[in-house]
Amino acid sequence: MRVLVIRLGAFGDFVQSFAPFAAIRAAHAGDEITLLTTAPFAKLGAASPWFDRVEVDARPGWWNLPGLLRLRRQLRGYDMVYDLQTSGRSSRYFRLAGRPCWSGIAAGCALPHANPGRDDMHTRERQQEQLEMAGICDFPLPDMSWLPKSQADLPRRFALFAPGAAAHRPAKRWPAENYGVLARMLWDKGVTPVVIGAPNEADLGAFIKLICPQAVDLTGQTSLGELYDIARRAAVVVGNDTGPMHLAALSGTPCVVLFGPDSDPAITAPRGPKGEWLVVLRAEDLKALGVDEVFARAQAVMRPTWA
Repeated sequence: MRVLVIRLGAFGDFVQSFAPFAAIRAAHAGDEITLLTTAPFAKLGAASPWFDRVEVDARPGWWNLPGLLRLRRQLRGYDMVYDLQTSGRSSRYFRLAGRPCWSGIAAGCALPHANPGRDDMHTRERQQEQLEMAGICDFPLPDMSWLPKSQADLPRRFALFAPGAAAHRPAKRWPAENYGVLARMLWDKGVTPVVIGAPNEADLGAFIKLICPQAVDLTGQTSLGELYDIARRAAVVVGNDTGPMHLAALSGTPCVVLFGPDSDPAITAPRGPKGEWLVVLRAEDLKALGVDEVFARAQAVMRPTWA
């Protein structure tokens, strides 16, 4: 069989599909599986053990006839399609694909996720139920050994910080000053703070280091894949509701995830490798979330040594 899996992004959503990817691979062990995703995740998809090919969706506008024709060619010729994106856009791909056997929410598809309460389910349970309704009931733990190892010179005992978030979602950011104070408190307890983030978040690392000079600033120095290895070796991970926290959660390291009003942790919270719920602290205004509370929760769950 030729199988297509659709998962376009964002990063946290893509990572939350690692378990479904592994389940689809196990169910189609001898089949050719193609991933349709967006450019930022094509490299990760190609490096993973779950796909034989990766196609990049340029997401053409519906008025872009050449782009739609290319997309139509990318979607055609599959015996089975698992739409894990299940958005309005990806559901329109059902017709572009020629109406193949389809798991998703597209009107008229053969294997619909027919649960009217699906939008109120956490992503993990929602995707698992979708695949169960399509006949996939074995969900092995996803193999993470393919992710690259970090060459960073890490302290013997450290706490990992993920203080960033999308620039257009400022309400999802706990203040950098608070991360700096938390870093100093952890350092006083013998735990070195290590800060990760994208290159455009370098100001956050610099600000935290200004408050706690002993902090290690790795912003802009790690790939997405390396974050898993770094998180795996940490005593605890503290971060905002952002993509890297989903990868950190899969490492099995205790995590404290900070949520503001922009998203609902009951639906989108990072989960552990076996689906474990992590420590979630939520506030209607993250500025009001006290450093003492975050420190207490981090100290309560952190491991005595790194793995």
